[in-house]
Amino acid sequence: MPNSPVAAPRNEESAERLARPLIQLAKANGISTSYIDQLGAYVEIRDEVLVSVLRALGVDASTDEAVTKSYEATVRKTQTTLVPSTIVKFLGTPTAIPIRPAGRNVTLRLLLEDGTAYAGNLAMCLLAENDGTLRLNLPDDIPSGYHTLRINAGDAYGEATLICAPASIPVPKAVADRQRWGWMAQMYSVRSSESWGVGDYGDLRHLLKDAAEKTHADFMLINPIHACAPIPPLEPSPYLPESRRFLNVTYIRPQDIAEYADLSESDKAEVARLHAQVSAANDDVNPMDINSAWCHKRQALKIIFRQPRSVERQSAFERFKEQAGPDLKAFAAWSVAFEVWGAPWETSWFNDTNRDSPEVAELIREHADLVEFQCWLQWIADEQVSAAQQIAKNSGMALGLMQDMAVGVHSLGADVWWNPERFAVGSVTVGCPPDFYNQQGQDWGQPPFNPNYLNATGYGVYRDMVHTMFAHAGAVRIDHVLGLFRLWWIPQGEGAKNGAYVTYNVDAMIAILTIEASRADGLVIGEDLGTVPNYVRKVLASHGVLGTVVEWFARVDDSPNAGDPYDDPTNYRKYALASVTTHDLPPTAGYLQFEHVQLRERLHLLTESVESFQASATAERQAMLNRLRTLGLISDEEADDADSHIPQIVEAMHAMLRKSPSLLIQAALVDGVGERRTQNQPGTSDQYPNWRIPLADEHGRVVHTDEVFDLPRVKSLAAIMDA
Repeated sequence: MPNSPVAAPRNEESAERLARPLIQLAKANGISTSYIDQLGAYVEIRDEVLVSVLRALGVDASTDEAVTKSYEATVRKTQTTLVPSTIVKFLGTPTAIPIRPAGRNVTLRLLLEDGTAYAGNLAMCLLAENDGTLRLNLPDDIPSGYHTLRINAGDAYGEATLICAPASIPVPKAVADRQRWGWMAQMYSVRSSESWGVGDYGDLRHLLKDAAEKTHADFMLINPIHACAPIPPLEPSPYLPESRRFLNVTYIRPQDIAEYADLSESDKAEVARLHAQVSAANDDVNPMDINSAWCHKRQALKIIFRQPRSVERQSAFERFKEQAGPDLKAFAAWSVAFEVWGAPWETSWFNDTNRDSPEVAELIREHADLVEFQCWLQWIADEQVSAAQQIAKNSGMALGLMQDMAVGVHSLGADVWWNPERFAVGSVTVGCPPDFYNQQGQDWGQPPFNPNYLNATGYGVYRDMVHTMFAHAGAVRIDHVLGLFRLWWIPQGEGAKNGAYVTYNVDAMIAILTIEASRADGLVIGEDLGTVPNYVRKVLASHGVLGTVVEWFARVDDSPNAGDPYDDPTNYRKYALASVTTHDLPPTAGYLQFEHVQLRERLHLLTESVESFQASATAERQAMLNRLRTLGLISDEEADDADSHIPQIVEAMHAMLRKSPSLLIQAALVDGVGERRTQNQPGTSDQYPNWRIPLADEHGRVVHTDEVFDLPRVKSLAAIMDA
């Protein structure tokens, strides 16, 4: 008998599945019930996962009856809401919003961001629809900013945040005229004799100045510098902060604080004694002891905090506190509670108290000095990061500091404790589904923002965070930029593979980015690697958000298969930041010598045999060598004996970046000095010293701040990037 025809693989949900009440309820609440993975395979989300994710959004889907009631409530809310809570208007783009006045007369008022009233006549922009609703066509003469639209319809009242934004982020003139390049650095890893065992903002200032003056770099991307715990033990990962609103104060350099110069001889001697107890670590190539460094530095900072400030300095401190607003008080209160009551993951206070608890009010009163100390630390950190950016610009950098925005925050951190309503707390965490480089998927252990809260409050918390980052940077890199569109929510107990994508108001978040970047004459770069649909890149590009190209991932037709041919760099996206590697891969010298294979086998992270993974890694390296040889960037001898020509191949891979049309290209300091050790191995915590590897050269010798850009190997790589 003839063979039966083979059915084509399905890539969308069937009509029967789409008709199911649970699926309709999930979609009505912004939950994707299927997705296409990195290999192009269609995946349906299990019912149990959908029920759990709905529960995290406050929607009951525990029974068939509950599903029906919840769906009816969702539809009813949509039909009866006078006006959406958050409205986005991109200037130059026709924008109409529905108003549901139920037959009542409507009056409109628009209060602009600066407190003045909009002078135009919004009533002239109202049109009646056949179904009894109204349509408000927003005019283009509304200025860019965050405004408040107030609507009266009889006895009904509605208020909405109107985010009016440039349609696209303009490319700064300094970047538009030619391709610009910069360095990527794990700031904490580079230390000097003045450091306290860990790289600090003083080292950052020095690195930026030298990078600009000695290598003509135009920017430096550093690890996230979001706030961490106030006392040891510290979380090593900069991508798991306690707050994204404030800065990491463990990177403060005490000697650079203005009041340090005014200390008494005895106080200076005590600071020197504390520094001497940890400064020897600046020469140690082994993983850094971040807890010892902060313990000693914190004592020194308390000494300087007690030093009287001048009238001008005290006034500047008071202005900082006023401008930071109530979020600073919240972070300070959490920090003091952490210090006085113990870590929230070790004691019950986190679950037993909140911002309205009398115990918290009493804590703030009794420890007012500690609260003030925490506020002061934030002020000093703000000063030192601002100084680093200023020296970068003064030294000739086109962009200067490029800050990195983490995906989320610690589930027991300050942001979540003080404002739990902002998050889906307790039952879900954020991560990503499996891909080639993380075959088990990833669970980052962070609670996601609640999209309902963000919409109800005009995305105010996101606005504050982005504004703060651009106050200290010429560019912002958004880790896992897919989070602007959707996040992979993982219910507790399901594992990283078994999650679901929850959608966000991408227009609102992009509008905030276009406003803040335009005001700072800066750029936004989205890390769009991994399982990212093509439409995401198109949307980001249409708004001037640069994408990310990594040579190790840039195969022909975006193939995910190791060993497939690598793309010609002339095909890279123009509006992108192109680099050889990322912080989640070993340095290029290590990757070329299969450091990732050896490490993953040692840590039991493989879901296949080591022989199979080694074969794919070998095929991947060979494909890269083939591309480099085709471009004439390496010789036949270098390609045939790669292990003996690692420095030449590393430089050739960077020379390949120069052939791309990408606006920005980047080299990593670890590649400059010849480091092989992995900085971070995803999927691990205590198994590997992530984010604690000090910068060292190919011989295992520590590289200090003041010598980085004088090393022959770094200068050679810089010459290629600056050609």
